[in-house]
Amino acid sequence: MRFCSLICYICLCCLSVASNANERLTRAQSMLKQQVSLMALVQSDEKFDQYKQSLTQHQLSAAELSRIETDITTFWLQRQIPIRSLELANQKDPLIRAMAIEPQLDGYLHLQNRIRHLQWLAEQDWWQVIESERLIRPGESNPIIPDVVRRLWLLGDASSAATGSNELNLPIVDALKRFQLRHGLKADAIIGPETLKWLNVPPEQRASILAKNFIQRAEFMAQRDDRFLVINIPAFEMELFDHGELELASRVIVGKPYRPTPILSSSISNVVINPSWRVPKKIMYNDLLPQVRKDGNYISQRNFDVFDRNNNLVMRTAEQWSDLAKGPFPFRFVQRPGTNNTLGRYKFYFPNDFSVYLHDTSDPKLFQRSNRALSSGCIRIENVQGLANWMAANLVKDKQTWVDRHADRKRTQWFALKSSLNVHLVYWTAWIDGSNQAQYRDDIYQLQEGS
Repeated sequence: MRFCSLICYICLCCLSVASNANERLTRAQSMLKQQVSLMALVQSDEKFDQYKQSLTQHQLSAAELSRIETDITTFWLQRQIPIRSLELANQKDPLIRAMAIEPQLDGYLHLQNRIRHLQWLAEQDWWQVIESERLIRPGESNPIIPDVVRRLWLLGDASSAATGSNELNLPIVDALKRFQLRHGLKADAIIGPETLKWLNVPPEQRASILAKNFIQRAEFMAQRDDRFLVINIPAFEMELFDHGELELASRVIVGKPYRPTPILSSSISNVVINPSWRVPKKIMYNDLLPQVRKDGNYISQRNFDVFDRNNNLVMRTAEQWSDLAKGPFPFRFVQRPGTNNTLGRYKFYFPNDFSVYLHDTSDPKLFQRSNRALSSGCIRIENVQGLANWMAANLVKDKQTWVDRHADRKRTQWFALKSSLNVHLVYWTAWIDGSNQAQYRDDIYQLQEGS
């Protein structure tokens, strides 16, 4: 009797071990499936789609798992993104291996949750186009309101899909504002073309945009220096990082779609205090000369000097300038430093082939706009004084000279920094923010297919 009991106990233990092993393998495959699902969105390679199907359909052999794990590890390391543990990636336990090859990335868990939710939404038949022929303002009623509320709920911006009427009431207003802020729109709760455009973006497209841009940003951040400045063009935002810590953030203005700000990397080694502005020919012909044709006083009112090809200062009456601007114009404009100079108080120079730089502005009200693709290619910084102060504290050796050179507002002063600051102009249209919310922005230059 005791012998039979012992045999039963041993059998139960074996079954328990086997059951536990099967459970760990199932969990491991589930984790691997999440990784390859993300990679299938990011990289045009059929193998990740095939891996996704295999991991879903049946338990895989050790050799099959090893091949998938190797490709996942290679995906991250090729992008210089660290994984949790290379050593543990060789353990016998498949669940430990699956955990070991996950990337060490802030926001990765929230990314995976968001991607999984969006892919689930894509499998449902819930994304019919919502249309309206007119603007819908808070307090107004419209038959599409229930559809809008349900869409906001599915995307996580509304707490409930239920609505008792067709009125755009206060709870819906709050949800709309959250949605608009997450998409770089003016948070006015008015349902118009831009809000409807983003509400109608299919879940599978949302997942693709978020995955690709998240990985691009992660790869970029993994390869950066201790101190650097990054301007995300579609987000109209600047961030200054110092040893992994965000030191400064600011809204910026970037180039118009037909005069785009270039994507590049360089370094700032000089700051110009009270800069003059040498007007590029394209801006002179497209923007300034039409103003001069209307009124020749435009030149003196905006403090421009005009020079000929031999660099001689040219003087004319307002009427003469207006007439000259109607024909061939063999001159160049230089705006004197001062309070109304287009570049403002500071110009941050960095070598590049596009003649762009960072600078202040004489028109700060433009920073209040949600779409700030307004310049001719250069980047205007709202918190320019904050950036200048940071440089003075961290990159300037002779601080008294820095202070002295600010005394005369109408005198241009070049100031060399004791060490340069790397600057990167990048292009990301989606990311996970510090509150773990998915942020999306317009592909203003149409550089990302499917955005």
